[in-house]
Amino acid sequence: MTEVVDGAGDAGRVRRLRRFARWMDDGVKLPGIPLRVGLDPIVGLVPGLGDAAGAVLSAWVLVEAVRLRASTATLARMVYNVAVDALGGALPLLGDLFDAVWKANLRNVALLERHLAEPARAAAADRRFAVLLIGAVFLLCGALATAGGLLLAAVVHLIAGH
Repeated sequence: MTEVVDGAGDAGRVRRLRRFARWMDDGVKLPGIPLRVGLDPIVGLVPGLGDAAGAVLSAWVLVEAVRLRASTATLARMVYNVAVDALGGALPLLGDLFDAVWKANLRNVALLERHLAEPARAAAADRRFAVLLIGAVFLLCGALATAGGLLLAAVVHLIAGH
């Protein structure tokens, strides 16, 4: 069954995505400094697992972009942003600062809005390609979660002294 895409429904989706991206990337003003952070860098404080969770949440923007018939090029750039965010955020200590600055969700919503403003410039993505890209994000999430779990187990093992 093919999903019907209409202008009014599209606008509501984009508003929800914009609100989500704001909360994930810059919803909280830090006192005393001009940097705003969101839930993504906060969740990312949990090594590996937090970055995997952030990438899974970011995949919602990708799914909606597919539903809104974003082009292959737009989807590829969006996956790149999520992958850079997840991998950069996985770096110990520096990754949390990176997460606060990269703001992949805001970047991806802006890409989607640009695509929707000029849809004639690019053809909609092939469904199989879109599924492949989103699958790659989930594979990355699994790898990050596994690495985070192994790191956590190693730290517990070192602390326990066994």
